[in-house]
Amino acid sequence: MDDITRRTFFGRAAAGALGAAAATAGLPGPMRARAQTRRTAAPSGPRADWLALTDEAVLEPELPIIDPHHHLWDRPGNRYLLDELLEDTNTHNVRQTVFVECSSMYRADGPEELRVVGETEFVEGVAAMSASGQYGETRVATGIVGSANLRLGDRVAPVLEAQLAASPQRFRGVRHRAAWAEPPVVARRSSGPEHLLLDPEFRRGYAHLRPYGLTFEGWIYHTHIADLADLADAFPDTTIIFNHLGGPIGIGPYAGRRDEVFEVWRPAVTELADGRTWWRRWAESRWS
Repeated sequence: MDDITRRTFFGRAAAGALGAAAATAGLPGPMRARAQTRRTAAPSGPRADWLALTDEAVLEPELPIIDPHHHLWDRPGNRYLLDELLEDTNTHNVRQTVFVECSSMYRADGPEELRVVGETEFVEGVAAMSASGQYGETRVATGIVGSANLRLGDRVAPVLEAQLAASPQRFRGVRHRAAWAEPPVVARRSSGPEHLLLDPEFRRGYAHLRPYGLTFEGWIYHTHIADLADLADAFPDTTIIFNHLGGPIGIGPYAGRRDEVFEVWRPAVTELADGRTWWRRWAESRWS
């Protein structure tokens, strides 16, 4: 499992490197037909080169899957929208997906704290396209996790209400990024304090999630798992999704220290799970 990631499970290279016939030849009839009708233009450029690096057979192509964590964006030289997502998943039985915020399509103007709602409006439109059935059986973004600056404290309530108004049926939760690390682990350090999840103003905003029935995406690195545990203890009725299994770091000052990092990560995760109920997102994890 050490070299298996979420993306390699999706058999991306089969679609990019082998073409439509090779990618679907071994699938059962209904799956093959669905894959062929949903196929879009093959990717080109750096993405195609990356996809061609690995060739893997599809695992359990009939297994119903809900993809719990993906992004959508349109950036210069880097587009990942509905067609690209369906191209990535078309040899699998992906029934529904959950979109998670990625600073995409914020509003260009208006109050600063409300600009994040533009991302939800954008994804709501993509979800409506998928729900039409015109793009196949997969229903994309049936759940939407957006952004809100919880450090606004009590002033975050109107932001949450605007997010829910933008997507009344699909908006499910908030991710306020708490993955703090120094360069070169990250290109630039996250805004806010290192121990964001312990910040009193952040917690005042966090307290508004439960009344609106919203979840929290806990994205941190392994160095701050204890902060997430403390937050969970302080707000036991708020559901937390544990992103990327706590982000064990393997680059920068942690390069070549896999066993050492694991010995820190493992008891922290064990303590985190003790007596608590968690939803775990395995996306992009490399731990077996």
